[in-house]
Amino acid sequence: MSLKITDWALEDRPREKLYMKGPSALSDAELLGILIGSGTKNKSAVDVGRELLAKAGNNLNRLGKLEISEIKKIRGIGHAKAIVIAAALELGRRRKLAEVPSGVQIKSSRDVFDLTGPLMADIHHEEFWILFLNRANRVIERMKLSQGGLSGTVTDIRLIMKKALEYLASGIIVCHNHPSGNLTPSDADIKITRKIKEAGDLMDIQLLDHLIISEKDYYSFADNGLL
Repeated sequence: MSLKITDWALEDRPREKLYMKGPSALSDAELLGILIGSGTKNKSAVDVGRELLAKAGNNLNRLGKLEISEIKKIRGIGHAKAIVIAAALELGRRRKLAEVPSGVQIKSSRDVFDLTGPLMADIHHEEFWILFLNRANRVIERMKLSQGGLSGTVTDIRLIMKKALEYLASGIIVCHNHPSGNLTPSDADIKITRKIKEAGDLMDIQLLDHLIISEKDYYSFADNGLL
């Protein structure tokens, strides 16, 4: 039987430890334990946090993909606690979004993946993003154009060009994720890439690349000679 957190030494209790030493001093399970709040008769909140992490293979990206219904399957986590955990994970994802810097120079497809991969790696629906670049290939702005379901999203080429003109962009890079992990471009992916390129050519706005992103890897249309 695990001791209750209130039976732990004061400096080992997650809340007190965070206050005294800062968030970085805590393990993932301890941080989850703070969100969970209380455990069960036989498990502390940190034990429950460890069990939740184990369900996700001790991988925070996988944890971020769990549905609330899956989180609730852990004994000691009810509906309200599952919602708190889901909200905290979403805040973490949005923090990644806020930290993506403008003005960074794009020199390769890997640079694009490093910028956009963290934004889309742990979501289970498709999102379509655009990077707007100046003549030096520095990012002027980024924008999420749309999001969809598990198998697709809607792309409005007119809106892409409208925004590119507003930002006075010389080039654009488009990215979308495949939640399935399959990086092979679909016929629809190839078709929309051609349409964006043709529209950009008419307006002297170059489509520099289109990346398909999964959790750990990516596919570049430019690198594979499809642009």
